[in-house]
Amino acid sequence: MPTRLALLAIIMFSSATAEAAVKIYSYVDADGQRHYTDMPDNNRYRLLHLSPHQLTESGERYDPMLLARSAQFDPIIEHAAASASVESNLLRAVIVVESGFNSHALSKRGAVGLMQLMPATALRFGVSNPYDPRQNVHAGAQYLKFLIERFGHDIRLALAAYNAGEEAVDRSGGIPPFSETQAYVPRVMRIFRLLEDQARSI
Repeated sequence: MPTRLALLAIIMFSSATAEAAVKIYSYVDADGQRHYTDMPDNNRYRLLHLSPHQLTESGERYDPMLLARSAQFDPIIEHAAASASVESNLLRAVIVVESGFNSHALSKRGAVGLMQLMPATALRFGVSNPYDPRQNVHAGAQYLKFLIERFGHDIRLALAAYNAGEEAVDRSGGIPPFSETQAYVPRVMRIFRLLEDQARSI
């Protein structure tokens, strides 16, 4: 019995440790630099609400180290957002959920890179190397802009189409009743609002 109790304690401790390790926090400093961490050291950090049971859309777990280095993509994101006339923080939110800022992410369905472009989408927007962050984010931004305009500037429907496809949104007349898409849209919107709130508080 003591051995069983000890084993149970180890399992519970391991689960708690794993849960704590995947909690990602973020804040924006006075210079506009974004910071991500799994170990916040001040009260400026806000939880991104990424549970230990969630994966990125690429199928991988959120990596705090990749998120911590995500600022390296800021110039690419800002330029792509300006070129496509979309909110830069919306792009960031999509990237967090799609790949967790893993530029080498590859999903089982064949989606590639930071914004998890499908091969047809990459071809549609002239991407020669979908693993290249600049090409990937620019194409993703252009596609997101197209979807926002196609669905009457309804960001939630545009995100649903980004996840499930344009035809699925057309058929359902709204967010499709797929569990993945039903979870995807609010996840992206939560992170988008958090990043926007942080930007306004600078």
